[in-house]
Amino acid sequence: MKVPSDLLYSKSHEWVRIEGDTATVGITDYAQSELGDIVLVDLPEAGRVVGLDESFATIESVKSVSDIYAPLAGEITATNETLGTQSELVNADPYGSGWLVKIRLADPSQAGSLLTPDAYTAVLES
Repeated sequence: MKVPSDLLYSKSHEWVRIEGDTATVGITDYAQSELGDIVLVDLPEAGRVVGLDESFATIESVKSVSDIYAPLAGEITATNETLGTQSELVNADPYGSGWLVKIRLADPSQAGSLLTPDAYTAVLES
């Protein structure tokens, strides 16, 4: 499984890239592989405020439907609208074109509770 070294991770298998006061969020390579072929991504509207660990989206695969949880609290400022017609991008490029949302952080210090790449790898190995 790919675990890029420039990202942070949640125990519920979301990844986070922080740039200034904005976090880009997606699901990890491990999560997409466990889900299987993704057929639908249901994302929230921009402007929605999400709390830490709040379910904000669902991803449907040929196997199941899974909730996606906010790894950080804040306001969703953008969603990856391309996924509406190309949900398979989450499988093909989970850390790139398969990103889900951008969140303007309510409290940037929450990022300290996320997992480093090494800590996330340890979670996967346990």
